[in-house]
Formats: sequence, C-alpha cells, structure tokens
Amino acid sequence: MIRASLAALALSCSIAAAATPPEADPYLWLEEIEGPKALDWVKQENAKADALLTARPGFEADRKRAREILDDDRQIAMPGEVMGDTITNFWRDAANPRGLWRQSPLDAYLAGKPEWRTLIDVDALGKAEGQSWVWHGADCLAPEYTRCLVSLSPGGTDADIVREWDRTTRRFVDDGFTLPQAKSSVTWEDADTLLVATDYGEGSMTASGYPRIVKRWKRGTPLSAAATVAEGAPEDVGMTVFALTDGDTRWPMISRGKTFYTADLLLPNADRSRYISTIVPETASVRDVLDGQLIVFLNRDWADKPAGSLVSLSLADMSADRQVAIVPAMTPTRAQAIEEVSATDNILWVKALDDVEGKLFALRRDAATGAWSRKEVPLAANATVGIAGTIGKRDTLLATAETMLTPPTLYAVADDQAAKAVQSLPATFDAGDMTAEKRFATSKDGTKIPYFLVRKKGATGPVPALIHAYGGFRAAQTPGYLTGQPYRAGPLGLFWVEGGNAYVLANIRGGGEYGPAWHQAALREKRQNSFDDLHAVAEDLVKAGVSAKGRIAISGRSNGGVLVGAAMTQRPDLYGAVISGSPIKDMWRYDKMLAGASWVAEYGDPDEPGDWAFLSKYSPYHNIRKGVAYPPIFLYLSTKDDRVHPGHARKYAARLMENGNRVYYHEYLEGGHSVGADHAEDAVRAAMLHGFLQRELVEGK
Repeated sequence: MIRASLAALALSCSIAAAATPPEADPYLWLEEIEGPKALDWVKQENAKADALLTARPGFEADRKRAREILDDDRQIAMPGEVMGDTITNFWRDAANPRGLWRQSPLDAYLAGKPEWRTLIDVDALGKAEGQSWVWHGADCLAPEYTRCLVSLSPGGTDADIVREWDRTTRRFVDDGFTLPQAKSSVTWEDADTLLVATDYGEGSMTASGYPRIVKRWKRGTPLSAAATVAEGAPEDVGMTVFALTDGDTRWPMISRGKTFYTADLLLPNADRSRYISTIVPETASVRDVLDGQLIVFLNRDWADKPAGSLVSLSLADMSADRQVAIVPAMTPTRAQAIEEVSATDNILWVKALDDVEGKLFALRRDAATGAWSRKEVPLAANATVGIAGTIGKRDTLLATAETMLTPPTLYAVADDQAAKAVQSLPATFDAGDMTAEKRFATSKDGTKIPYFLVRKKGATGPVPALIHAYGGFRAAQTPGYLTGQPYRAGPLGLFWVEGGNAYVLANIRGGGEYGPAWHQAALREKRQNSFDDLHAVAEDLVKAGVSAKGRIAISGRSNGGVLVGAAMTQRPDLYGAVISGSPIKDMWRYDKMLAGASWVAEYGDPDEPGDWAFLSKYSPYHNIRKGVAYPPIFLYLSTKDDRVHPGHARKYAARLMENGNRVYYHEYLEGGHSVGADHAEDAVRAAMLHGFLQRELVEGK
C-alpha cells in the first residue's frame, strides 16, 4: 500500500523520516484470525499460561469464589425496559449462564418482591437451535410493547442476528422481520415498518465495517425491496438508527457518523415522508426528548453555549424546517461533568460527576417561557451514582449508588420525595479493615489527576499496587464495588486488597471525568498526556510510600491496551507487571484491522506522515527495544472479537517473547470484545489474573 502523498512530499525531512513505514512485519501471519498456523500458536501459548497459573495453589479457590460472587442470586435485578405495568430484567446465574430475559409486574418489582416470568431462556434457545447465543437485547415497540426486535450474537461477536418476537405468545413471529448476522442497526418506525442499516452486499459497508445505507423495510416484503432513505459515504464510520419517545409520540432518527466524534442527525419531516437534516451540530450528542424538545449535549462550544452544556431544541420546528431557538438546559461548574441524561414524562434527570463523585439533578421546563430550572436530588454522598432506568408516567427514576467498599443499592427516585431503596446487594466481603480514599497526583504539565485508592487500614510501608485506567473515548472511570473492579476482571480488585495490597482506579485524561476538555486533552498528538498521567499516579504512590518502583502493576482494556503498552515501553523501571485485555497495540496498522478505521478521530491517521510522526513515538508494538527488560505482561482476548483485532495482542506477545520477555497469554475462543461469554469464563480469568499478580509482584517469580 502506498503510504505517501504529494502533500507529504512537501513536508520537512524530519517529518518525512518519522512517517517512513516500519520495517517488514515478521508477525503479519498472526493477523490471520482463523489461520491454522496462527491458531496453533494461540493454543501453545494458552497451554503455557494455563500450566503456570491454573495448577497454582489457590487458583481453584479463587475461581470458585469468583464464580459464586458473579452468580450470587442476591445480586440486584437491574431494570430493563418499563412496558406499561411491567418491567423487564436480564438475569444470569449458575443455572442460567447465558441468561434469562424476564418480566415482573412493576409494582411488585418496586416493592422489592418481583414476580418473574421468563420471556426468553437464552441457554434453552441456544441448545434447541444448536447455537452459542449471547444476548444483545430487545427493542419492544411502545405503547403496546407486543412486538420486539430481539438481537442475538453467536459467541459474543458485535455482529448479531435480529428476529421479531411476540411478547404475548412468547414466540418468534412466523414470517416476521428477520435480519441475518451483521453489524446492523435497526428500529421501529411503526408496527409494520422498520428502519434498517445493515450489510446489503458489496459496497454497502464503510471502511470501518459498519453499514452506510439506511432503508425502510415494509412488513410482508423482502429486504431486497426496501427503499433507501439515507446514505453515507464509504469513508464514514457508519449509519445508525434509533428512536426516542416523547409521551405518545415516537421520533425515529438517523445518525450519519462521519467520524467517531462527528455525526449528522436526520429527523422525519412534518408529514414523515422523508428524513431531513437538522441544525444539531455534528460534534454534539443526542441524549433524549422531553416536552417536544430534543435534548442535546455539546462537546464543543456552539452558538455562545459552552462545551459540556445541555441545550434543548424544538423537534416540531426542526421537523418543519423552521428557525429553532437554542435554549440552555444545564451548564455544569468547572469541576463537574454531565455524564448521563434520561427523561420521564415531565422531568429531565441528569447524573453529573463532581470531582468524579456522583450528583443527581432534576430539571423541569416551564411551559410558558421554555426556560429550564434544576435542583439537586440527594441520593448518596461521596458515591458513584448511575441512572438505571425510568418510569415515564410516574416521573420516577431508577438509580444506583455504590462506593468501592459499599455494595450497590437500587433506588426509586422522585424529585419531590425521599429516595426509596428497592433492592441492595448484601455485602459480599468484610470491608471493616479496608479504607478507600480519593487522592490527586500532579502530572508532568502540572495537571491534577484524581485517583481512588483502596488498601488495608493502618497499612504502613510499600506494598504491591494495581492501577487500573483507560484514558480515552470520553469514557469516565468511576469507582464501583470491589467485586466488579477492574472492568471485566470480576472480583480481582477484591482479591488483591484482601491480600494486603493496594488497588487504584486512575482518572487520567482522555476520559470524560471533567467534561469534553478532559477528553480533548489526550486526543491525537496529545496522547502522551494520558501516559504521563498514569506515570504520575504511579510515582505518587511511590512518593507517598504506598508502593515502590517495580512493585506496581498496571491494567487496561481495549484502548487501555494502548495505554499500558505505551506505559510499559516508556517506563519499564516503574512497573513490575502489566495486564492488558482485548488490547490495541499496533498503531501503524490499527486502522486497517476490523473496526479500527472508526478510531482515526481519536488516535490520528497513520497514513498521514504528520500523524505517524506522533503515533510512532508511542505505538506499543513498534517501541519494543532489543536489550530492554520489560515487565511481565498478561494478555487476554477473544478470537471472536470483531472490534479489536486479535492480531494486536498476538503480535505484541510474539515480539516481546522474541526479545526474551516474560509473557502470559490467554485467548478465549468465544466472548467477543468483552471476552467472557459467561460467568464461568469470567471467573477463570479473575483467578488467572490474581495468580499472575501473586506470582510476579508478591512471590517474585
């Protein structure tokens, strides 16, 4: 592939040199996902890791305890969709590893005494159909909620099938809407019409592997006869469709994702015959609808409204292509960030972060003036708050609150009443001898970086520490109960602290902890800021005597794989072990592998010499140096991951091992990007990771 352009030839010699393609990649064969040679390599490396870790004393006890925690039937039955006087939930436990989609009368659920009726048993369905189904959700058409679009993935891939299902008969609809496996986006326009973005054959997908064409599909006709209503460009990220309801009005919408962070929003026109463009800026994010208003979050300044704000826009005016007033709904303070937004019939509920601690607000719109007012709704102090669901006609929010040492509680919240606990997870460990605190480290450029530290009370002297971080894609990392930290590793954080060690969640730049500016501070050429932030947190632990150089492990998934890969190659002296899940490692080829092209707005384009100049400085795969001893690393991933290519982890492991470094490698055959297809696999992984940390940081093997 030609990696230069006429414009690049005009750049300075230094930039041109930086943009020179790396030398031939000796491990390209590992990018053959199902290639026999590559899979033989995977099996060999899996066996090596298994031999080292699964036979260790304590492994089986860890695995069994992790499985018990994950399958605990006392866990909160988190709300799904409220459908009239019923509410749904998706439930997994030991007897139902792939899960039950079920429903209960709403009042019984709110009283803490749900009366469950199974709608779909995913395990039984998979057995009957000879498929390894993983639940991807259901979209039921309001207000009757009779017909649902059920999405199921074979083995956990992002690509899934969609089938129409009847909630009254609890059966799939004969001759109903059915979509074959693809990375589809689908929603109801009405009971007999769907908006569908899917793989329509050659030329219908973007370079990122997502649909670029939206069609209107009428019941009783073949998908091939569906009429095109919107179309994007091949270089776009992809087209998505969705619908929001405002009272009894359904608003189907189309989003043309031009980059990961820019999208054009299309709404139905006044007579709903076609979809038209809107004034919503391409950098903004649609959050909900309420009282005829579209609620929009601003990621950039717009029309004298600052980034980080919520504004409202008249849906009727946009649909009729009339002039639209831009009304501010909420502008957070400097330390705050709006994270979640959800509407009931008369209230806009906003979950904000305030120095990375949860705050809940209720916003109301004055019908006469159109102005918004707000008030804070007390829930739990110094806790992580999450919006779990809404009950529209009752103007009630379902919200969770938890800390690292306090198990989550689900509350029903109305803004004029005290919050009522619906269900709490009983404590699954004794936190009496543990302490959790928020601290701040100072990064290289002087920025204060918050982090949360958990350890035993009265701990003195340096102990091994585990830092988990992410640092990208606007995703804030908020502290949660230790049985679920770090992400996708189950109770690893708990096991680690119980052993007398320190666990840290770091809120480095690149996430959304302080709004859009916190994310933008680590975009593209500024990526080094996130690495410096992680180094600063680790160094702060050393300075405070919490841990010591060489006794600190770092953990990161997906984009976090870039983070920990860059960190270990930049500061091998500082870190003693690395955990890297479903990781991105090769910044030269990432945009050519699976969904990688969709992340160019986050990282930069390696085809552009100027971008490769900064990407090459930290690309983990390309910064492994011969003669340098790097900290041992545990890489875990899935062969079926169709988002982040398995080749990233495979090649990184191979290059490290080529240079004599210690690598633990475990590639699951199922599970997709989230790796574990069920709790059994999650429990094995938690036990293996704990064994890895024990072996490398505690025992010094």
